[in-house]
Amino acid sequence: MDNLTHSLVGALIGQAGLKKKTGLAMPALIIGANLPDVDAACLFWLEGVEHLGFRRGITHGPPALVLLPLILAGLLYGYDRWQGSRGKRPEDRLPVSFKWLFLLSFIGCLTHPALDWLNVYGIRLLEPFSSQWFYGDTLFIIDLWLWALLGIATWFSLRREKKGGEWQKPAQISLTVASIYIAFQGLLTGAAEREVVESPTGTDIVIASPPPFWSWERDMITGGNGLYTLNGDTTFPGVPLDRCDLEAAREADSEVDAFLFWSRTPYIVPKEDGTLWLQDARFSDPRASGRFEVQLPDDVCEGVKTEPTE
Repeated sequence: MDNLTHSLVGALIGQAGLKKKTGLAMPALIIGANLPDVDAACLFWLEGVEHLGFRRGITHGPPALVLLPLILAGLLYGYDRWQGSRGKRPEDRLPVSFKWLFLLSFIGCLTHPALDWLNVYGIRLLEPFSSQWFYGDTLFIIDLWLWALLGIATWFSLRREKKGGEWQKPAQISLTVASIYIAFQGLLTGAAEREVVESPTGTDIVIASPPPFWSWERDMITGGNGLYTLNGDTTFPGVPLDRCDLEAAREADSEVDAFLFWSRTPYIVPKEDGTLWLQDARFSDPRASGRFEVQLPDDVCEGVKTEPTE
């Protein structure tokens, strides 16, 4: 999910009452809720689409979910002591407990993969023990309704706290409502996928992809072997995957290797200049240009006659 959603979840957990456990509890929860995305730093050293094969992996797996909170708790604890030694520690800050800082950082970190799992992008929950991708197909990466619910609840809880009113209950209720909303979206996805019995390109793969705004609807992606159909009537232009030597392409180009490692619904689309490009049906509307793509080497689809897209 996007980092605003992660941050709001961390903030609401604090407003639900956990921020009273220790000083610096809110930074531990909010930063912790975003900390696994430290893997975004790979954009500084990886080329092209290579980041697709790195993101949502090692920093989202079990060892990192213990190590990252430990580091964060240590930094926050050290920061509090540093402020105290300089006489700049806020007087109204609660005493800082390293144990609670670690537990709250850990809770915040755990919410991150739980939310990331909910969309069609996927996450490798077991890295480094397994590189298997897991997909929830429940929420779009940015869910505007969840933004509204969590954002308003956070604002209301903070406002009530400032005025001396009951501020924990609104946060607790909003987290419960958010959980019910997510569960309902999961039921919608399951029902939509079970309804698919046929498709022009087959049903080896069936994905119910939530749209960004109308979250109760689903874009249905069906097919296999590089041939996919959107909502039962729009076919992605493509070449069957088994007509190309993709293993040779992976060995020749690290970007192709990373793309295929990440891709759930890869397909090969010819461009106007006759080149062949890998795209993914989850993030490439055939009615528009591809969002994620990488060019294939010229010789991996020898003998394949292609017709450039219009």
